[in-house]
Amino acid sequence: MDYSISEIAAALDARLFGDGSVRVSGAAEPSAAGKTDLALALKPEYAEGLKAGRARAAVIWEGADWQALGLEAAIVVPRPRYAMSGVTRLFDPGPEIAPGIHPSAVIDPSAEIGEGAAIGPFAVIGRGAVIGPNARIASHVSIGAEARIGADAILLEGVRICRRVTIGDRFLAHPNCVVGGDGFAFVTPEKSNVEEARGTLGASETRRAQSWTRIHSLGGVEIGDDVEIGCGATIDRGTIRATSIGRGTKIDNLVHIGHNCEIGEDCLLCGQSGLAGSVRVGNRVVLGGKVGVSDNIFIGDDVVAGGASKIFTNVPAGRAILGHPAIKMDAQIEATKNIRRLPRLFRDVKALQKAVSMTGETD
Repeated sequence: MDYSISEIAAALDARLFGDGSVRVSGAAEPSAAGKTDLALALKPEYAEGLKAGRARAAVIWEGADWQALGLEAAIVVPRPRYAMSGVTRLFDPGPEIAPGIHPSAVIDPSAEIGEGAAIGPFAVIGRGAVIGPNARIASHVSIGAEARIGADAILLEGVRICRRVTIGDRFLAHPNCVVGGDGFAFVTPEKSNVEEARGTLGASETRRAQSWTRIHSLGGVEIGDDVEIGCGATIDRGTIRATSIGRGTKIDNLVHIGHNCEIGEDCLLCGQSGLAGSVRVGNRVVLGGKVGVSDNIFIGDDVVAGGASKIFTNVPAGRAILGHPAIKMDAQIEATKNIRRLPRLFRDVKALQKAVSMTGETD
């Protein structure tokens, strides 16, 4: 599908310069753009790339001289990177899932399939499941008994939605994510070595042979509208109450959310971050890649945790944190600077010791 530059500008609510009738069929980086591509020249550093490429039209930064850049047409937006969301949406054809129900799909007779839903090859939909209108379910997806999925959902290849999971509208699940697996909860008949270590902070070295007994997961998972879950991410069901994910939250690849967690609205959980059981997260929280959160921690609204941070204590609302253990970001950066200064400090102290020692010998 191709679009005129005037159509794209209208879709982005952006300013158009030059010939709006120029048509493009895709988007590209400036240096690689051909004549039918819309170049994404989002900042001045891309000017040289535009000269190297063959684009006739581009999205350019505020204040750029589109004619001097050799363009026939240009779209100017105040926040070019945000414009990428609109441009990529226009050119994304979406997954190829044929309308209707594929003959190889296995659907329990008690399941309810909404009007306009498309179900791909080898999908399995369990007893009493409810699939909303216009949902698109790709090949090899399984949906467990009594699960409910809202309207306009997209479940890509290999997604697993387990029993009694409830999901809102416009849900997007990327390949091989799992929602509603059992929580990782085990207990010992006697006080465990873990409890002993925690209680004494490792002071006691008493250890005993022990075996683990599963605590079964009776709760479900509840997910709000407009949630996205990345490839290979896992969300465990609750032990008694449901694990919950708030409206608009986006979860990256390989993220793990433990049983009983409560995640607020519009959060962003980046790749390989992991939340232990019963963590509560406020609204608009951002956890960078590989952030780890201990069990039963509370993280307030609008917290930003830098990549690889490890959170062992509650975090008040609005705080930016970093490090292992995570502390205020500015304090962590200052501490890191101080660590880098230590070798020089040691050299200076050694020189002072030597000078003092030599002075004493002279006296």
